Amino acid sequence: MPKTILITGAGSGFGKAAAIGMARNGHNIIATVQFSPHVTPLREEARKLGLANLRVEKLDLFDPYDMAHAQTFDIDVLWNNAGLGESGPVVEIPVDLVRRNYEVNVFKPLELTQGFIRKWVAAKKKAKIVFTSSMGGLFTPAYWGVYVSTKHALESVAEAMQQELAPLGIKVQTINPGAFYTGYNETMADTAFRWLDDARHFTKRAELRKAFAAFLEAPDGHLDAQEMIDRMIEIVPADAGRFRNVVPKATEDMLKAHQLAAYRSEAPYRSIVTLAENALAAVPWTEIDASAPALPDELFL
Repeated sequence: MPKTILITGAGSGFGKAAAIGMARNGHNIIATVQFSPHVTPLREEARKLGLANLRVEKLDLFDPYDMAHAQTFDIDVLWNNAGLGESGPVVEIPVDLVRRNYEVNVFKPLELTQGFIRKWVAAKKKAKIVFTSSMGGLFTPAYWGVYVSTKHALESVAEAMQQELAPLGIKVQTINPGAFYTGYNETMADTAFRWLDDARHFTKRAELRKAFAAFLEAPDGHLDAQEMIDRMIEIVPADAGRFRNVVPKATEDMLKAHQLAAYRSEAPYRSIVTLAENALAAVPWTEIDASAPALPDELFL
């Protein structure tokens, strides 16, 4: 059955591509973008593709009028996909940037979601909420700590929410992309260099550039985004499925190994720093009881 799906952050990347894909599959899509100049180009693209069921609206999560207008939409699925990433060392990043990242990635999506939940509960409507999380919601590499901490928070919000809403017939899921190449991670890596100053900070710009390059230039650091787009097109409108959806499978396996290692290792624990390392070889297995059972799949359901 066709669903009416509201997508935030649909002006580019995963959100835009999945919006087009789901519209092609017959779903009614409300693709929202943050800035007014992005509305008309996406409407024109939808028109050229013959997608009359792809509607484009402006939704700036910080604009109270946009937020109020969005709450008037009658939808079956809310996909919280908009996000912002701040990079750099947690030990030196300006705290106002940390607050801003939480506002965009956690507080504003929660505010939008609560509004729809109130409507659905009042109407006794079965519905669905999807959050775009990240592989970073389940592990923390150095220099990406602020961004991934917002995704850790989002994981907790979603996990609590799915328990609270299950009796009301409202489903909650997360989508956790691996390091797919959309330009998002590359742009995020640049953000630290707005404020990082060799004269003031002990984290040096050249060292940070080198660390980011190792992450982003590795084969597993720029995966083909089409795999993730295809899975999003499948997951978002589905009536059934896992709570947590990590893509690709190799990333899910790496995350399970990482979490097991964290439980078994002595402090200080060396996190998996870059995807350039082999996912399993990167885990300090010499510090792990090799006979210990693996983490159960249920933890990722």
